[in-house]
Amino acid sequence: MDKSCMDKRFWALWNDEEQARIDADIEKYRKADAVVDLPELADGATVKIEQISHKFIFGAHIFNFEQLGSKEANDRYKELYGTLFNSATIPFYWKKFEMEEGKPRHEPTYEDSEEFWNNCKNPKEQPHWRRPVPKTLIKFCKEKGIRIHGHPLVWSNYNWHVPRWLIEKLPEKYKASIDLDVVSSVYDIGELNKLTPREIEAEVPEFVEELNRQHWNRVKDIIAHYKDDVDSWDVVNESGCDYHENKLVEGDKICKSTCGFMPGDYTYRSFKLAQELLPEKALLNINDWFVNKSYKKQIEELIERGCKIDIQGQQMHLFNPKDCQDIAEGKTILKCPDELRAKAMGSWACGLPVHLSEITITSPQTPRGEEQQAMILRQFYRLWFSLEPMMGITWWNVVDDCGAPGEPSFSGLFHRDMTPKKSYYALNDLINNEWKTRLELPVQGGKVSFRGFKGKYRATMPDGTEKFFEVL
Repeated sequence: MDKSCMDKRFWALWNDEEQARIDADIEKYRKADAVVDLPELADGATVKIEQISHKFIFGAHIFNFEQLGSKEANDRYKELYGTLFNSATIPFYWKKFEMEEGKPRHEPTYEDSEEFWNNCKNPKEQPHWRRPVPKTLIKFCKEKGIRIHGHPLVWSNYNWHVPRWLIEKLPEKYKASIDLDVVSSVYDIGELNKLTPREIEAEVPEFVEELNRQHWNRVKDIIAHYKDDVDSWDVVNESGCDYHENKLVEGDKICKSTCGFMPGDYTYRSFKLAQELLPEKALLNINDWFVNKSYKKQIEELIERGCKIDIQGQQMHLFNPKDCQDIAEGKTILKCPDELRAKAMGSWACGLPVHLSEITITSPQTPRGEEQQAMILRQFYRLWFSLEPMMGITWWNVVDDCGAPGEPSFSGLFHRDMTPKKSYYALNDLINNEWKTRLELPVQGGKVSFRGFKGKYRATMPDGTEKFFEVL
């Protein structure tokens, strides 16, 4: 990688002292001492030690599974899971999972097949673009030994998650004032917007009851079908703004969320229902971009009320390619080491492991821009990997021009034809080279001792026999 693609002001921030601190913290927090007992071997025998998987989560969403237009591109995409990524985020967005009321997409059809997508002339216009059937993805991930993360169970966003048919259940005189093609603007709804949640409950009680019934039945249905297959869940996505604006009120039956009508106190109720229905081994996540003192307070309050929250999710989307240019020029207000470290460590006061659950770094569409994207990725990942509370990082859009409408076209690790960008090589070098332990060690006193990155290992003896173990 050519360091000259970044301004000297960038390197003034990411200087040698900062790099040494990152290296020292990686050594401290991401490695552990290991002893492998090999009493059957004589002293001096050479043992090959190979790390075969990471404990740390290096993830990506898998929303473009078999949708890239050719078998060659699809196969390259699939190959990343198990070689680069050890975790896959699977879509459970209600709006596209149950496009017609009462007909959830539990079973794949021809329209979900690779053949359909390879012959599809307008993939982005299909309603299930970026929304593969979970059952297909789960089967693939299990075959690959990939950790499975479900996203999300509950989200207040009417543009991306809550189905249109639910808001259509409002009485006609109120529904008529809503632009149903822009349902994310659901609060342009005239008279109902002037009412308090308790007044809305009195005004449209049947709708409030139906809203609650549909939301909680949806959660129950998803859990019933997938509870034994999914390792972790974003139980609630992006509720921090509602908490910050005091919209999540205990005792309310309806919430006037910043995005649309939701069941009252929905974050608390979602976690309580999830922990009641999911097995204990399932990890329950809260996920948000709204990461500040209010988010920390929300998590602490939920835990005090008896919610099981295992992981705290944080997002960082640099959707504007100018952000990359500004970072490359060393503008201190944009994602300098101190800011990145403080953002993760400040909210860690909750004591939960932190998962950077959605990461976007958008490159300007130039060779230099792609070099800058790769360098920013390298520096950011190294810093995040060095932080004690961090347990994983999930890249969002893996392939250019495959994001959701409105998301940037050039934030991928690959071009649209699945040729790799420099950012792919930068990430692969970190995960599979810089952060992989590979050693050849002599046996001393019937054992080999070493310090290595946490994860699963294989020891190969001189006669070819193998022993598997973990470094924790």
